[in-house]
Amino acid sequence: MLIALKLLGSIALLMYGMKVMSEALQKMAGPQLRHLLGAMTTNRFTGVATGALVTVAVQSSAATTVMTVSFVNAALLSLSQAISIIMGANIGTTLSAWIMSAGFSFNITNIVWPAFLLGIILIQIGKHRYVGDFLFGLSFLLFALGMLNATGREMDLANNAAVVNFFSSFDSGSYLTILLFLLVGTILTFIAQSSAAIMAITMVLCSTGAISIFQGIALVMGENIGTTLTANIAAMSANTQARRAAAAHLLFNVFGVTWILCCFFPFVRMVCRIVGLDPTADTQSPTQLSFALATFHTAFNVTNTMILIWFIPQIEKFVCRLIKPKQSEEDEEFRLKYIRGGLMKTPEISVLQAQKEIAVFGERMMKMSHMVKDLYRTTDEAAFKKIFDRLEKYEQISDNMENEIGKYLGQVGEAHLSDDTKEKIRAMLRQIGELESIGDSGFNMARILRRKYEAKIDFTPEQEEGVKQMFGLSQEAGARMLEMLTGRREDFDFNPSEEIEARINECRERLKEQNLRDVDNHVYTYDSGSIYMDLVNEAEKCGDYIINVVEARLGTSHRESER
Repeated sequence: MLIALKLLGSIALLMYGMKVMSEALQKMAGPQLRHLLGAMTTNRFTGVATGALVTVAVQSSAATTVMTVSFVNAALLSLSQAISIIMGANIGTTLSAWIMSAGFSFNITNIVWPAFLLGIILIQIGKHRYVGDFLFGLSFLLFALGMLNATGREMDLANNAAVVNFFSSFDSGSYLTILLFLLVGTILTFIAQSSAAIMAITMVLCSTGAISIFQGIALVMGENIGTTLTANIAAMSANTQARRAAAAHLLFNVFGVTWILCCFFPFVRMVCRIVGLDPTADTQSPTQLSFALATFHTAFNVTNTMILIWFIPQIEKFVCRLIKPKQSEEDEEFRLKYIRGGLMKTPEISVLQAQKEIAVFGERMMKMSHMVKDLYRTTDEAAFKKIFDRLEKYEQISDNMENEIGKYLGQVGEAHLSDDTKEKIRAMLRQIGELESIGDSGFNMARILRRKYEAKIDFTPEQEEGVKQMFGLSQEAGARMLEMLTGRREDFDFNPSEEIEARINECRERLKEQNLRDVDNHVYTYDSGSIYMDLVNEAEKCGDYIINVVEARLGTSHRESER
């Protein structure tokens, strides 16, 4: 029982160490990783290289895949580019197996204690906190590997008659055994949701002689399939492109396992020759066994990529044919697009998802302003009621989006964050508050127009022109706001938006003075002038909310707009 607890505890410590190390690496890399995916995918080869490099950097193929899917959803990457990056991510993730094999080759715990000490010092100093976090996570990972190695020797499975008899009942030279172990590897990886943990268990079983190298490699093949199942299940509730990217990942690994099975034993013998291992020998070096598993893992993914990289367009067509877009996705239904699956594995990626969702929020609010314009032009009673009801629904959507995105950002804020990320979250919280105010302003205009419609008031040509000017300026400001929400903030200047705001304020003041003169001169009634100015003032408020969103997005220090 004690040995079993040591084994499980070591695996838990290994998973925790990898998580801490991965998060620290992503914090150190920062937004550059996000821009790298978009900038270095000019063709399929650079896409593969980018996916591999980013995954090596962050030590998480899942993180790379999540970022890739978010870029596809935002139309910054095509599906074919995403597929090439995912192929590269499969290559990059093999580094974890090499780190583990190193842990089984010598007493790695000797270097753990200095790393722990240095990591704690850097964390406490604060200046190089993320380097300290990385060393702390790496220390846990290496310590767990050392414990696994020691526990494996303590278990002495090769001399345990029950274990030996159980595994010897499987014929290592039989394809049926290989298929069985492949299935076991797939199921265990899906249950544990960590291919690294199952890889560690596989190395323990192989290094202690409990299973043969053929059975161990079959488990590794199953791990490659199992690690894609979690992503596919998570993508079931996501949008079409996310499901297609997850399906392409599954297809990539299933195809690889299929062709490997066709030449399984010759391929494994070739890998064993590379590391100097005799797979038929009675006694084998634990170091060579662990290196053989890591070599196979790398050779499998590299060879599979070399084959399938030429068929990316065909893979894209296949997954597009396999996964059709939903026939009708009601735009008026409240549904988050990018953060529906809950928190991502790291706060950095979660912040990226939230910013994409805020851009969708902005698009919906500007669509609402266009509906206000349509409502203003409508004279038919049925059409007026239909548009008004849609506007009311959009106002409810704006409330729900603010609440859900705000709640999501609150959860992200509870994590260990960099100062830059904390500032981004504060800015995003302000953005969603101002966007919700844009929705309120749009519905206020709809209610003003309902008063106008019910009172059967017709505006004069001069009033019509004034409303047209205010709506036009407000939508011009909104269009620029959307560009900033969807683009990189470093690419934009605050001055053009400030100039539009000044024009809105100047137009409002001019129309206000003209309205007073026209009412005094009995050009139109007081009721007509009151509704007219309520509409103009609300359009000006909407412009203020828009400029506030721009300020929050750009991080500009600007005076608080008048409400």
